[in-house]
Amino acid sequence: QVQLVESGGGLVQTGGSLRLSCAASGLTFSTYAVGWFRQAPGKERKFVAEIRWTGGTTYYVDSVKGRFTISRDNAENTVYLQMNSLKPEDTAVYYCAAAPTSPAYRYWGQGTQVTVSS
Repeated sequence: QVQLVESGGGLVQTGGSLRLSCAASGLTFSTYAVGWFRQAPGKERKFVAEIRWTGGTTYYVDSVKGRFTISRDNAENTVYLQMNSLKPEDTAVYYCAAAPTSPAYRYWGQGTQVTVSS
């Protein structure tokens, strides 16, 4: 059974940093595209970043470019999202997801709350 578990969320002040982790069981991350998404209160879930299994190519939404970095540790079967220079508008529940072929995300985690105070 596939399971994705996010961790690392929390409360941080504007300008602070957090590192989110997404650990997988039941699948091998190195053969999947893995993405991070976020959903703010009352809003739709939106794409944040993705890392492809082929060559580790990364993609980011414009609003996080230069501040967020997605990376993967194949040995640990874990994907990370390093978030720096956080802003109040980054406040959301963050989800990781895995796709055998992007953007067909098939597996989703339960989410982790990130709150950035002003």
